[in-house]
Amino acid sequence: MEYMDMIVPFAGGLGLFIYGMHIMAQGLENAAGSRLKRLLEVLTKSRLAGVLLGAAVTAVIQSSSATTVMVVGFVNAGIMNLSQAMSMIMGANIGTTVTGWLVSSVEWAKFLSPASLAPAAVIIGVVLMLIARNDQVKEIASVIIGFGILFIGISMMSDAAAPLRNSESFRNAFVAFGKYPVLGILAGAAVTAIIQSSSASIGILQALAASGLVPFSSAVYIIMGQNIGTCATAMLSGIGAKKTAKTAAYMHLLFNVIGSALFCAGAIIFFRFINPNLGERLITQTQISGIHTVFNVVTTIVLFPFSEQIISLARKFGRADKEQLNPAANTAHLDDRILETPSIAIQSAVKEVVRMGQIAEDCIGAMKQAVTHKDLKEVGRVRETESTIDELSNAITEYLVKAGSRHITTPESETVTAMLQVIIDIERISDYCENITELVTYMKNENLSFSRVAAEELADMMNEVEAGYAACIRALAEGAKDEAVITAESEKKVDEMEDYLRTKHILRLSNMECQPKCGVAFLDMLMHLERISDHSLNIAQVVLNGYKIKLND
Repeated sequence: MEYMDMIVPFAGGLGLFIYGMHIMAQGLENAAGSRLKRLLEVLTKSRLAGVLLGAAVTAVIQSSSATTVMVVGFVNAGIMNLSQAMSMIMGANIGTTVTGWLVSSVEWAKFLSPASLAPAAVIIGVVLMLIARNDQVKEIASVIIGFGILFIGISMMSDAAAPLRNSESFRNAFVAFGKYPVLGILAGAAVTAIIQSSSASIGILQALAASGLVPFSSAVYIIMGQNIGTCATAMLSGIGAKKTAKTAAYMHLLFNVIGSALFCAGAIIFFRFINPNLGERLITQTQISGIHTVFNVVTTIVLFPFSEQIISLARKFGRADKEQLNPAANTAHLDDRILETPSIAIQSAVKEVVRMGQIAEDCIGAMKQAVTHKDLKEVGRVRETESTIDELSNAITEYLVKAGSRHITTPESETVTAMLQVIIDIERISDYCENITELVTYMKNENLSFSRVAAEELADMMNEVEAGYAACIRALAEGAKDEAVITAESEKKVDEMEDYLRTKHILRLSNMECQPKCGVAFLDMLMHLERISDHSLNIAQVVLNGYKIKLND
């Protein structure tokens, strides 16, 4: 038997299978991008909602490994706590069964035969892609094309493996997997870890089953191994991450190992003492899908009440203490793992932009205190905050550019563009705050003071500028146009105040009612405050132009 004649087409079929799965996932993800963001918000409501979300997201992206890597990223970025992550990991294991049912549909739905359906799906998808003018229709077309390619791949694998049914050594290997469960588990884990996709490894097993090569007991143990092997991707993604993220990766590993151990113990008892004959029978593709689904659903039901215990054990492996497990204590960090799902990555970046804006609000408050009390401690606080904002500006901008370079929808692209502009505005606002505090330092060193009237006028203008900025940040966080309107009205008032106070102060200077050096500092402060108000209006305008998002903490 010429094995190369089988290996090459089998490998080609596997490549098409994975590629088709990727195209389907990408199309579904893009078509459901905004819905995925809303689904993420649902996660905060209950642990059961987290399980459902994990299943839904994995059903869309068709990879529990990718979902778990995303969860590790969420935990690393402080977006998700470990209890939420545990729920989503459990759901991911259920969602990954969808691909297996798609593949086995050729048995329980004969009209889905790859020979007839796959070419039809590809041609329908291509025609739709060529004639579609709507992005949503194009994404649906890519899903159909991916579906067809996936079926072509599974058909190629099945055809390539068909001659192996006459190979005694190959049959003996699968019989050995059934007699020695450890071998079956290791085989399933190794293949899945290498190709880093449990869905793809299940597809391989189903292709071999379609060729009449896989005994029932062997399939069960291999499936258990596949569930362990799929943890490899998440474990690798935890390298270099925070301890909390490593803990999330260990949670995934522990959940699958404990579930597989329990299921294997039951399988060994069943096949050796209750029904040995069933273990020797050949398994079908549909039965593989059924076992895969039953394992993941039953494991989730059994282990769901013990979530906190699994988390506690994972903490010991991840060496994460309680302080580190508090997401609110984490510094801002946008994780590249989340970029695998751009719609959620953009949502995460928007939250960081809003957080950056809130930090700038503190900067304005510190600036006010510095001006009012000539407090050099507050001057130092403004400088530190401005430096933090600069670092955030660079990090979020780089992250948004990465997200924008992915395959994203038009609304998501517009959001990226809007956020890049908002980042510039916030960063410039912090610069003007620092400029004002430099004038405070100058006045302190020169022993200069504003007159009572000038100080009161400046305080009034600072209060108005602060109120207008606070409204624009609320508008950005909540997509609230009424708050954006408040900023627009405030900006007009600040412009009028700046003109009026400038004219009034120049008159005081001409009447020798204040020191010239103080006068220059006063006018410069007016100018910087007016610029802060201008940038606040720019941020509000983003909301008024139609950008809308509701952020839930």
